[in-house]
Amino acid sequence: MKATYTSIFLVGLLGLVSCQKNYESVPLGQTAVQNDVFNPYDSAGTNAIYYLANCYLQSLTSGHNRVGGDYLDAASDDAVSSSNTLSAVQEIATGQFSAAATNSDDVWSKDYTCIRDNTIFINNIYIVPINAKLPDGRPMIAAYRSEARWLRAYLYLDLVKRYGGVPLLGDTVFTIADNALVPRNSFSDCINYIVSECNDIQDSLRTASQVNGNTYGHITQGAALALKAQALLLAASPLFNGGNIDPNNPLTGYTNYDVNRWNLAAQAAQAVMNLNTYQLMPTFQNVFTDQASPVGDNTETIMWIQVGSQIKVEQVNSPVGYTSQGATGETSPTQNLEASYPMNNGLPITDPASGFNAQDPYDNRDPRLTKTIFCNGDLWLNRNVETFDGGLDKPGGIIQQTKTGYYMRKFMGPFESVQSNPPEFSNTIHDWILARYAEILLDFAEATNEYSGPSQAVYNALIQIRQRAGIQPGANNMYGLAVGMDQADMRTAIQLERRLELAFEEHRYWDIRRWKIAEEVYNTAPLQGLDLVQTSNGLINYNPINVLTTSFIAPRMYLYPIPYGEVVKNPQMKQNLGW
Repeated sequence: MKATYTSIFLVGLLGLVSCQKNYESVPLGQTAVQNDVFNPYDSAGTNAIYYLANCYLQSLTSGHNRVGGDYLDAASDDAVSSSNTLSAVQEIATGQFSAAATNSDDVWSKDYTCIRDNTIFINNIYIVPINAKLPDGRPMIAAYRSEARWLRAYLYLDLVKRYGGVPLLGDTVFTIADNALVPRNSFSDCINYIVSECNDIQDSLRTASQVNGNTYGHITQGAALALKAQALLLAASPLFNGGNIDPNNPLTGYTNYDVNRWNLAAQAAQAVMNLNTYQLMPTFQNVFTDQASPVGDNTETIMWIQVGSQIKVEQVNSPVGYTSQGATGETSPTQNLEASYPMNNGLPITDPASGFNAQDPYDNRDPRLTKTIFCNGDLWLNRNVETFDGGLDKPGGIIQQTKTGYYMRKFMGPFESVQSNPPEFSNTIHDWILARYAEILLDFAEATNEYSGPSQAVYNALIQIRQRAGIQPGANNMYGLAVGMDQADMRTAIQLERRLELAFEEHRYWDIRRWKIAEEVYNTAPLQGLDLVQTSNGLINYNPINVLTTSFIAPRMYLYPIPYGEVVKNPQMKQNLGW
């Protein structure tokens, strides 16, 4: 793993000082006087660049334990919070929120504040006579402005996937004296705006190869194409394309189905692939602990948020028996997720030919399982994890501990066997990935399958991912994929692969909504875990248990409510159906 080059996000992003090895904390704040920020006599653009850095910091939020101390996916069927009290993610998973009492994932106020800040930069940066050029001679000032436009487009997509159509403010910056009672734009308007912004800015942004230790974290051309692909995939998905929860309401989705929306999404993903800039990392685990290329070895990361080199992810989520390391075991993956991982031959554990052994359930499984979930017996800090009743990592009593027999492993450094005495965590890169090449392959596969069926290109995308995961090719080199799948079968295979590959990356929560299967996922049965009981002869009995009854009360829950305060103060702000 490469050393961390630039310390604070500001320095790493904007190259104001030389490379450093450790992240530091530097107070950031917007300059009080706008004329000082956008100074017509400052050819270096120092204050304006500081302002942009602050826009990055405020606009982009790491997903590590983001929602009330938990991962958002702990509000899906993939995990539950280990907390002994009512957690924010449990409130979401059980439908305990309203327009007046919004859930902890509500981003309306935060995102619009950041949209305003980015627009101020967009409107004023050309006042500053920045003369610097990119390595290929293109103006640096245009790249800076396009970065702020990307951040603004990203924020709009962040809003749209939660609320549907939202007010598009363009380049308007409202003041206290203005009448800011604006209506919501249609869902279609919002998607078109995001796509248009990505199209307009891509040619002025840096290429990935132009990012170095002093500019690490800058938005690139690849990021613009990836954001466009994400927006078009959302737009093509059943929730908005043919499955609008309020069928004749353009605010909550399209009012018709158009199969070509899938084609547009496939083409957008293909455009990222055609850059020939990104490729899958050789090993799955290193995707989350290596810095992006060319600064580091990570050839897969396309968009990311700098988090820095630290041990917080390990401390918060490691099994609770590692008390000397401050481990609190915050995240309990479900048996539902664990059982989704196939055997290392690619066959599901329910297939009689898979070789699954219920008495040794974690043996010979998809290698991503033990890189995503701590199972009983896994090696960690030179000892085996014990999640059986009374074990070191499930001691009983009132302390926070696993509710499911599992802990989350993903994102953590390689601390299975460590040389230090006593064994301990060391600082590890934990950049939060917003888009990576594996996701683009899955986006392409999904959109292509929905548009034209399971072509060889769709198969190849899944095979690449399974091959990198370490699944065996099999005699037919299909890596456990069934031959001759129809569109519905391939849809199921793609949805499974997204669940396995992208677990805890804030995809599952949104995927089950855009696929419009959340009602089934939440309401079919309680989420499950395992109660592991060690017998006198050291064997383990694996007993299924129910851990949480989730609830999807009504179709209205596919979208968040517009915050009550916004509807009350603005008569033009229409509320979503049912709220």
